[in-house]
Amino acid sequence: MKLNHKQVLALTALSLTCTLSFGQSTPASAYPVQPAPGLYQAVGEKTGIRALMDDFVVRLKADSRIGDQFKDTNAENLASQLTDQVCQLAGGPCVYKGPDMKTAHEGMEITRAHFNALVEVLQVSMDAKGISFQRQNQILALLAPMHRDTVTVR
Repeated sequence: MKLNHKQVLALTALSLTCTLSFGQSTPASAYPVQPAPGLYQAVGEKTGIRALMDDFVVRLKADSRIGDQFKDTNAENLASQLTDQVCQLAGGPCVYKGPDMKTAHEGMEITRAHFNALVEVLQVSMDAKGISFQRQNQILALLAPMHRDTVTVR
């Protein structure tokens, strides 16, 4: 699959941020990247994040590269947890109460290829929701440190 320049830049930023993440599995609030000013408002606050996550979960489950990893996952619950997680990371008032990333992905056999596919699906959803390239990269930078705890097959 050939990536366009936008995908290459985003994946490069994601990879660089992943390389900088260290330590044990941590809750969403403890990941080291601070949200960019105004990010929460720019993505439509909790309502906009929920719309993004609803779109993302549908696309994720349908994607041939990663959908099998989520076939038994309740879409409503996943979208709700992702909404709270991204809302909190983006500087919103939400509190993510789900499991840490290591626990949440235990036994799922997620590879780097799966993780990269998930990032690509998220980018498609962000494009569909009209989120600017700059804000997309800011969201990806917040999520990138979770790579260490999400990829379970090295």
